[in-house]
Amino acid sequence: MSAAPTPAPTSRAARKERTRQTLLDTALSLSTERGFANVSLREVARGAGIVPTAFYRHFASMDELGIELAADTMRVLRSALREARRTPGPGNARASLAALLTQVRAHEAAFRFLARERNGGQPEVARAITTELRLLTRELAVDLARIPALADWDSDDLGTAADLLVTAMLQIVLDLLDVDRPGSAAEAEVLARGEKQMRIVVLGMGAWKPHRD
Repeated sequence: MSAAPTPAPTSRAARKERTRQTLLDTALSLSTERGFANVSLREVARGAGIVPTAFYRHFASMDELGIELAADTMRVLRSALREARRTPGPGNARASLAALLTQVRAHEAAFRFLARERNGGQPEVARAITTELRLLTRELAVDLARIPALADWDSDDLGTAADLLVTAMLQIVLDLLDVDRPGSAAEAEVLARGEKQMRIVVLGMGAWKPHRD
């Protein structure tokens, strides 16, 4: 009987990345209880199983860690909006919201962090969230510009439409987080209202006539 193969040793880079992710996960968990501004570096380090001085091998400060958490959450939101960005139109609103719901329920702690820290807490983190939302809006405006029906829209009109869509989706996220029981009538009501909002925005885009001097 041959001996079981010896597992390959984990590389130093892999161990460092794993510790970095543990720091992020610990900070996210602790901030859920009392807000990111009230979470200390020592608590985060202890939760990750490292001494406080080792924290600085991964992040320059707690603010930097918070900014990374904001970026991570926005990556999740981008994933949820990907289908809507690919083929925006009144017919795919329901499918887009179903994808959004799946992401919100799978990453509730991250979305609660976004909602809580966006308008409060650490100023650096709030600014990072605002910047990420602006980038998301610009990306959506670029995607909208590729739609033949919007070919004669100028950048300002495209940006306005993108801002309306992102704002609507973000409000739906916040409303879903307020629902106590997933799968409840209250959740269905949020989705129905969100679908109506998105349809109105997209149908209004179809009726808009770009101004020409």
